[in-house]
Amino acid sequence: MNLVDRFLHYVSFDTQSDELTNMTPSTPGQMVFAQALAEELKQIGLTEVTLDDNGYLMATLPANTDKKVPVIGFIAHLDTSPDMSGRHVSPRIVKNYGGADIVLCAEEDVVLKPSEFPELLHYVGQDLIVTDGKTLLGADDKAGVAEIVTAMEYLLAHPEIKHGKIRVAFNPDEEIGKGAHKFDVKAFGAEWAYTMDGGEIGELEYENFNAAVARVTFKGRNVHPGYAKHKMINSIRIANQYAIMLPRWETPEHTEGYEGFYHLISFEGNVEKTVLTYIIRDHDRDRFERRKKELEHLTRKINNEFPGCASIEISDQYYNMREKVEPVMHIVDLVSDAMRAVDVVPMVKPVRGGTDGAQLSFKGLPCPNIFAGGLNFHGRYEFVPIQSMEKATEVIVQIARMAAEK
Repeated sequence: MNLVDRFLHYVSFDTQSDELTNMTPSTPGQMVFAQALAEELKQIGLTEVTLDDNGYLMATLPANTDKKVPVIGFIAHLDTSPDMSGRHVSPRIVKNYGGADIVLCAEEDVVLKPSEFPELLHYVGQDLIVTDGKTLLGADDKAGVAEIVTAMEYLLAHPEIKHGKIRVAFNPDEEIGKGAHKFDVKAFGAEWAYTMDGGEIGELEYENFNAAVARVTFKGRNVHPGYAKHKMINSIRIANQYAIMLPRWETPEHTEGYEGFYHLISFEGNVEKTVLTYIIRDHDRDRFERRKKELEHLTRKINNEFPGCASIEISDQYYNMREKVEPVMHIVDLVSDAMRAVDVVPMVKPVRGGTDGAQLSFKGLPCPNIFAGGLNFHGRYEFVPIQSMEKATEVIVQIARMAAEK
């Protein structure tokens, strides 16, 4: 099976994750995909294929050299985002894209336009895999899965390319932040690894946001509005007062690059009780800690005006993997060299989000992130250039070869 056919097969599996089930994997479709993938890994010739009850699939490409070479790993996630349906994905290939609008679904007037998505023009002359405008595509991260499997198959078919032992893993529930929670780093047994979960061609990431979630609860008191003077405490109004006390420009829609933010993701309540849920993000650990303290400060400020009204719970989610990767920067340099070897220009950039690699790095497995090629993830406008997937596959092969040479 070639790379494109493999990818088109993989996106036929409905693997949306669901943070509400409290199971691992969070949805049965992920296990169905993992089981099918396990059989494929055996068929192409990988060894030590294991699939545990939580949907973590691992396998080995044995070394074909007597040289002492570090064990390295490649990782991708099985699930797709819960933000949009991944069921009955119906992709099509736009060959030799000419730069015009791409009609995804005429009946619903869903059109992929360069005027709205200018990155399309970077891929004029290439072949694009797009959606039918009714689902996401699933390139995040089935492109990564397809690239890893195809690269392993290629290395098996080309024993003249010498490499050390390579471990591959495919995990569930990355999209709900739980992909690394039950990942057995010791069983994986790699010295370092790479997640194939980045975006456009050339992306190379070894730093990400520090992340936390905050839930601020406001307790009110409801009284008939006709007789409420000096009695009613409206928790909705107090919650709104709290929300506007945060810096207006430190939100996702006003930030980029290394700029952090507060993001209000949920506002639910009534007069008696209102809950605001925020995610807090910053690449710098000190600024991250200050952001959490600011929310606590504002909570105290509200309580000065409305005693006992507000309470806050803050939970850290993950940290910037840079502090774990910087001591072993040769693993980033290796990727840069591999990219240049296949005529890809490395674009080192911070992840404005999270990645399984962050949690894995803190579990003892340094794990930078490499492009898988897709763009516009998590929605109907998602697409992936075939040539970018091919280059990602070549990068994996080059990393395996260069790790053995060095």
